[in-house]
Amino acid sequence: MTGNAHGELRYSVPLWSRTRERLAIGPCEALLRAMLILITLLVLLFSLWALLALWFQAPWPPAGRYVFMALWMIGSLGVLWLLWSGRAVTGLSGFVLGLILLRLWWSALKPSHQRDWADDLAHITTGEVQGSRVVLHHVRNFDWHGEQDYRAAWETRQYDLNQLQSVDVITSYWGIPAIAHILVSFGFSDGRFISFTVEVRREKTEVFSELGGFFKQFELAIIASDERDAVHVRTNIRGEDAYLYRVELSDAAMRSLFLAYVNEANRLAEEPRFYQTVTANCTTLVFRMMQSIVAGLPLDYRLLLSGYLPSYIEKQGGLQPGYSLAQMREAGRITLRAREAGRAEDFSAVIRQGVPGWRQ
Repeated sequence: MTGNAHGELRYSVPLWSRTRERLAIGPCEALLRAMLILITLLVLLFSLWALLALWFQAPWPPAGRYVFMALWMIGSLGVLWLLWSGRAVTGLSGFVLGLILLRLWWSALKPSHQRDWADDLAHITTGEVQGSRVVLHHVRNFDWHGEQDYRAAWETRQYDLNQLQSVDVITSYWGIPAIAHILVSFGFSDGRFISFTVEVRREKTEVFSELGGFFKQFELAIIASDERDAVHVRTNIRGEDAYLYRVELSDAAMRSLFLAYVNEANRLAEEPRFYQTVTANCTTLVFRMMQSIVAGLPLDYRLLLSGYLPSYIEKQGGLQPGYSLAQMREAGRITLRAREAGRAEDFSAVIRQGVPGWRQ
């Protein structure tokens, strides 16, 4: 409290109190700011998605894509400036219009079978079921000497489901332990093995990209291969590390799984689909097939982190009893045996030596 020249008393307000009053905002203003922050984050997220979509799918050379990506970035920054300068309706209206146009373009992108495919993905396997006999068309049986050095061969083969006697899951790793490519091999009493795999269908000029798999960069293919082809190209040519696990299934379930692959391949050959890194890949499609065969299979993070799929199968009681997962993994590492076997006629028997459940 202070006095002036006329003897009047005045109350002085401390500086910290005045500052606090200036900083204080009402509940409505606080809600408005929270909404602005939320809208800003949404604009940034949608803009990032739009930039990636333009990069992976815009039908122009890189220079053209850079121009349109730069224009989108400038437009997004303009929206944020209008948003925070009090003209949110104008900014958001322009942004929503841009998203609508982008969405219309995105919806117009359709998968196709008519592209210049890489040689090893030139065909999708199809099948005809005639009682217990299945005729598979476009079975791949390449003779691999190098990534670009191979003898291409696509064959028609017949299999008798009455002779089906085993199912094996093969996980092939090329990088981090959490991610692997999944192959399913079917063994017959005549000593033949056929491997089914869900593949990213690349064009000749394309290189696989996990990020591109979110943005319609690739189509899907289901390919049946002679097992020597399917394993040899990964272990001996691409330098991947492969593990084989014998799966415990009844005769009826094995037969149903084989036919599920044939039916899914036929559908895919009839109607093309895009590969999707999370929802439509080499693990999720197999899981959906198995759901129709084995009731009650639960969703699990290991269906996305495919490198851990064997532990999921073990938890469901699908691997060989009497062995730990570590023992099955060690005995099932087929990488070195595959490299030593090379292109031997008894390749499938050689790589299975010592694998739990294998009986020649």
